Amino acid sequence: MQNEKRHGIHRLSRRQFFAGAAIAGAALVPGVAAAQEALDDLLQAPRRGNWDDDFDTRSSGVAQVASSQPIFSQNTVTSLSQAIENYRAIAANGGWPNVPEGGKLKLGMQDPAVGVLRQRLAVSGDLPRSAGMSEAFDSYVDAAVKRFQTRHGLPADGVVAEMTYKALNVPVDVRIGQMQTNLVRLQSMNGFLGQRFVMVNAPAAALEAVENGRVVQRHIAIVGKIDRQTPILNSKITNLNLNPYWHAPASIVEKDIIPLMRKDPTYLARNEIKIFAGNGQEIPPESIDWNTNEAVKYLFRQEPGKNNAMASVKINFPNQFNTYMHDTPQQSLFSKLMRFDSSGCVRVQNVRDLVVWLARDEPGWDRQHIERVIAARTREDINLTNPVPVYFTYLTAWATDPNAVQFRDDIYHRDGSELLAMNDSAPRAYQPGEQVQTQASDMAN
Repeated sequence: MQNEKRHGIHRLSRRQFFAGAAIAGAALVPGVAAAQEALDDLLQAPRRGNWDDDFDTRSSGVAQVASSQPIFSQNTVTSLSQAIENYRAIAANGGWPNVPEGGKLKLGMQDPAVGVLRQRLAVSGDLPRSAGMSEAFDSYVDAAVKRFQTRHGLPADGVVAEMTYKALNVPVDVRIGQMQTNLVRLQSMNGFLGQRFVMVNAPAAALEAVENGRVVQRHIAIVGKIDRQTPILNSKITNLNLNPYWHAPASIVEKDIIPLMRKDPTYLARNEIKIFAGNGQEIPPESIDWNTNEAVKYLFRQEPGKNNAMASVKINFPNQFNTYMHDTPQQSLFSKLMRFDSSGCVRVQNVRDLVVWLARDEPGWDRQHIERVIAARTREDINLTNPVPVYFTYLTAWATDPNAVQFRDDIYHRDGSELLAMNDSAPRAYQPGEQVQTQASDMAN
């Protein structure tokens, strides 16, 4: 049975079906001269790029994909436009083969599926032409897989498993449509955005701090769940709260706090959350009927401290969605791949670096002072004299280099193809080659 899976004689997934069995078969069966000739022509095509001219298996992968160019820039529009033409050339030559989805493929293996994997990676420009087409998973394939994973926002572990298979087997014409959709989104943000600005990209669960046309900071983020999506917005960061109170929105009181209190009446006390009526009077939790929605009419405020849902800082900007950026006490969430766990707001890893950058023009608010205030757990605000523009966007494809296109999961299903929303299985803890996330119990925005 395992050998049958390796040779593609197994139940077709929906992605393999849409990719087209005929094309995949032609690429897999030795002796199909026309298909092999087309593949050879494609591998020699000048538009494939020249990233492999100085290929080194020790330094390839992430280093070949990294860039200080911001996503919002004319360069990205130009690069993505060129990448679309490159992918159209790939499509005109028959696309890329499907990699049979069997067990994990990794360094040191010898397997017929590795030969198909080599073809797939060579067509997309991740594997150099000089690497050959054997069935051995060598250091060249390992570096190429890591480069591919980096371009697709996957952990660059070099192991081909569930999520890497899914990304590999999205057909080229679907990728072209995805790039065209995102090119329109990029073109709409192609004007002057400010000398300094912050860009949050929800599908990537990441943000960029940009200054004078270069990325000066990048941060991993946690963004909204599929049913509580982070919105698209343009605003300006005006205010920073150090050691903030957290006020629970009515939706979280209803969906999270009330059910938790039904299970554990000590929940509010343990998490230092107080309840207040409209006149400011504190309400004892035991006076509320938690079997109803009575609690929704009250204000729930969590005190500053180690249990606070926003931890050390909150970053404010006016918007109709009551959305903001903040720290989190649950730092382990940043190690997950699918970081879609919030109620719409954005949690930022190493947020204090961002805060220092935002507040740098405010007299007296250097890093040392900010750290002292946070350590003392006293409530203080920093009002920005020069508000910094912030843009929340939805980009699942972009390119700062036409030979290194970035793709992300269409987590909110906005790109028009089910093949691009790849996180359609039950969340699980990440293991090497198992790039899926366990859902967090954290309820905070």
